[in-house]
Amino acid sequence: MLYGICNLSIVPLRIEPNDSSEMISQVLFGEHFKIIETRKKWSKIRIAFDNYEGWIDANQYEEITEEIFINIEKSETILAHELIDFAIDEEEKFNIIPLGSSLPFYNNQKLFINNTTFQYEGAVISKKQSKEAIVKIAFKYLNAPYLWGGKTPFGVDCSGFTQMVYKLCGYKLLRDATQQATQGEVLSFIEESEPGDLAFFDNSEGEITHVGIIMKDNYIIHAHGKIRVDRIDHSGIFNIDTHKHTHKLRVIKKII
Repeated sequence: MLYGICNLSIVPLRIEPNDSSEMISQVLFGEHFKIIETRKKWSKIRIAFDNYEGWIDANQYEEITEEIFINIEKSETILAHELIDFAIDEEEKFNIIPLGSSLPFYNNQKLFINNTTFQYEGAVISKKQSKEAIVKIAFKYLNAPYLWGGKTPFGVDCSGFTQMVYKLCGYKLLRDATQQATQGEVLSFIEESEPGDLAFFDNSEGEITHVGIIMKDNYIIHAHGKIRVDRIDHSGIFNIDTHKHTHKLRVIKKII
């Protein structure tokens, strides 16, 4: 088994091993993974955080040893907490660090990617946050454009948004909305929900295709064109601009 770590700011994770293939997610700086298949310039990986699989360009990561992989797994999870920041390597080159990036072996404003030491003076977060912090952190992504497969404030999809917000609060969500809907405790009514709970929505075939974060007073923050705030009722999401329902409510889940 081979192992790797992302040493670039954002790397597209694709469904097939070619540059024109659909991007299904992204690998952020510092995320580590198993390499489960290789083809010419492409590697199929399984991300350690959520076991999500896809193909990345073999030039866009560094291989690491099994020992380093295990040590990262055992070490405290430390994440970048600014919308964007920079790490400076030993050659004084700047590396962009987007919100939610992993900072392996971070200590005293230094982090270590394989054999490279980076100076990083940005804000970090390492402890589990209270449930009340979820909505506050969600607002860091407000007005971020919708991007299928995206996980950053520069482009994010609905489940990438919820996964990253929960990750920054110290909790693990799976990658896709359908997967996230298998987690947590089902709530019977909106009135039972609290800020930070997740609401899931389905299409005409009954497939869960959308997820958002419940706020107080029957509001929801979610990705629809951009990260935005709308109303939610027993029917679903009511768009405050168009005054129309846009998503049909399927279930509300308490994850924490």
